Amino acid sequence: MTLSNKDLENQGFRTWGSEDPFEDTIGPFYFRQESDGSCRCAFISERKHLNGGGMLHGGLLMSFADFALFAIARDHLDGMAVTVGFNSEFVSAGPGGALIEADGEVTKATRSLLFVRGKIYSGTDTIMTFSGILKKVRKP
Repeated sequence: MTLSNKDLENQGFRTWGSEDPFEDTIGPFYFRQESDGSCRCAFISERKHLNGGGMLHGGLLMSFADFALFAIARDHLDGMAVTVGFNSEFVSAGPGGALIEADGEVTKATRSLLFVRGKIYSGTDTIMTFSGILKKVRKP
């Protein structure tokens, strides 16, 4: 059985709900708060997400990881933030026509910075690990 975006929405996944021109073009990407308070992100990989070799494009995976940084850290955010550091390691190729998921944790939160790490996977296969630093943007 093939999952659809509607299936993700029926399982409680949601988008940010506001316009994001880039993510709206390459996504949609979804997130959901789990019963243990953690966050899980997901999208259904489509043909538009693939590279010339028929596997998930690395730039797409890095964009999904950046989306996941903010979803994972959302409870620590009070307003806007920007990514000031990002690292990723490609572990294996990601398939088309599959459920792609990400989860992770905030490893440290200061007044102005959030340190986050996570992984992207499909089923039991890890596709990429990532970490990033988010800088909270102060309100004027």
